[in-house]
Amino acid sequence: MSYQVLARKWRPKVFDDLVGQDHVVQALRHALSSDRLHHAYLFTGTRGVGKTTIARILAKALNCEQGVTANPCPSCSTCVEIDEGRSVDLIEVDAASRTKVEDTRELLENVQYAPTRSRFKVYLIDEVHMLSSHSFNALLKTLEEPPAHVKFLLATTDPQKLPATVLSRCLQFSLKNMSAERVVDHLGKVLDAENIPYDDAALWQLGRAADGSMRDALSLTDQAIAFGGGSLEESSVNELLGTVDRSHIHSLLDALNRGDMQELLRLSASMAELGVNFVAAVDELCSILHRCAVSQALPEALDKSQSDAKTIVALARQLTAEDVQLFYELAQRERSMVLGAADPKAAFEMLLLRLHAFRPVAVLDTAMDASAFAAVPTASSKDAETSSVGENSPVESDSGTVSSARLDKAATREPVALADPEPGEISRGKKSEPPSAARASPDAARAERSSARTETSALRKTAAEKSVGVSEWHEVLDALSLRGSVASIASHCVLQSREGAEWNLRLDERHAQLFSDRHTEQLAAALSQLLEESIKIHISVGVVSDETPAARTQRLTEERLAAAEREIESDPRVAQLLSEFEGTLVTGSVTVDRH
Repeated sequence: MSYQVLARKWRPKVFDDLVGQDHVVQALRHALSSDRLHHAYLFTGTRGVGKTTIARILAKALNCEQGVTANPCPSCSTCVEIDEGRSVDLIEVDAASRTKVEDTRELLENVQYAPTRSRFKVYLIDEVHMLSSHSFNALLKTLEEPPAHVKFLLATTDPQKLPATVLSRCLQFSLKNMSAERVVDHLGKVLDAENIPYDDAALWQLGRAADGSMRDALSLTDQAIAFGGGSLEESSVNELLGTVDRSHIHSLLDALNRGDMQELLRLSASMAELGVNFVAAVDELCSILHRCAVSQALPEALDKSQSDAKTIVALARQLTAEDVQLFYELAQRERSMVLGAADPKAAFEMLLLRLHAFRPVAVLDTAMDASAFAAVPTASSKDAETSSVGENSPVESDSGTVSSARLDKAATREPVALADPEPGEISRGKKSEPPSAARASPDAARAERSSARTETSALRKTAAEKSVGVSEWHEVLDALSLRGSVASIASHCVLQSREGAEWNLRLDERHAQLFSDRHTEQLAAALSQLLEESIKIHISVGVVSDETPAARTQRLTEERLAAAEREIESDPRVAQLLSEFEGTLVTGSVTVDRH
């Protein structure tokens, strides 16, 4: 006996065998069981989702020798004839090849005659949207009021092309596309029954390539079995489909996270040698980034059944949420560039370069209004701090004494370059500020930087020799010179305790959405460099009752603003202006110079 392809061999014979169309099966079962049968049914959906299969099962349910039933038997002569395609009372018509009105009239000439040996004469018209407008007109009257022994079953992939007059005469059922998970589950059962060895990863590649069609999935499986010599392996399926091995994308994201441009270009060249479709590579990159975002936002929602689930979880921990979001948006935007490029490899490498170049280096946290400029020391902030604690007085704590001068911001920050005056300022007669000593004399600038480095080294040694108090975390944070998301995370922490080289921090749970293990590593590295010893950081998330550095900065800023407003209100010149011009002072319009 000749070989029968999987798509035909495993075509469902009864409603119980159907996959993924439960809403249609339920409606038909209830109609058959309660004898509420319509004379015309329309099944719509993309290719390979079961339109014709459901129509044939319905024809068997209508004509089964055991009676009209929701569970037709597979053994009576009528059911066997329908399965074998030789039933005289099931008239299957391919509308794509019989579009003329004469064909439709010829078909309808025998409608009035009773079925030969079955209960109903069933007309199954496939791709009905291909009929001409004259053919539809010829069909309308019979379709609306057919003889009692006639049932019409129509199937189409494009219901928009059907006239409204036809749609109104039918019960329409829209079949769904198959999800990749459902396709993979069904393929596993088929291959187990066929005793064919397979990899789960290979089935996922086939499930995604099928694009919602079970027939396409089975046809691709047949092809993959032949290509792989009787088995399904991920490597052979990738080679057959021309798809991207996910390990390449995982490696690309890992190299992006590490900023290793040499590795990125090496991986791109390796993919080109394998003949990878770079548009498919961008699609796979977007898919993996989407799963990383899901893992970060809601870990339990990540599909753990896929073979690379553990790798996705690991990547989600390494990448920050802003990295994932930016990478996904850039990849989606640049997909069309890769698709239309004369050299797809070069376009793909340009995408990788963009992902590396535009990776966020700072995080704007809307919840911390003033902490964005906490790194810049100002005279006003020093005055505010001096008013509560003397600038040169030591701060006592349970664990030891550290003077604020040891962790002064100016000792660890790089000098801020002054901006050049606008070109138009000189012509308008404005006088620019005199240049600083550093800008006026390169030797003086070098001497200043050398002095700052010497002072920083001395401060680090002093900080390493003595213990740091819990209440002084904001001073430690100022000395660390952190940037980006790790600075934002650290500013929302409080130092709970310190036991030797182990520092225990608590992160405010309201600002934990961007927190990842990478922040802990970066903070520990910065603190180890500052204190010149190996420091271990433990960060727990929870409710914080003490004042965090971000909250402290915001409080000091608000106090400075309030003081500035009181000073303006008490100024006699301002009071005179308000009196003469009947003006009012707009609260909230006052700003404090942060520089």
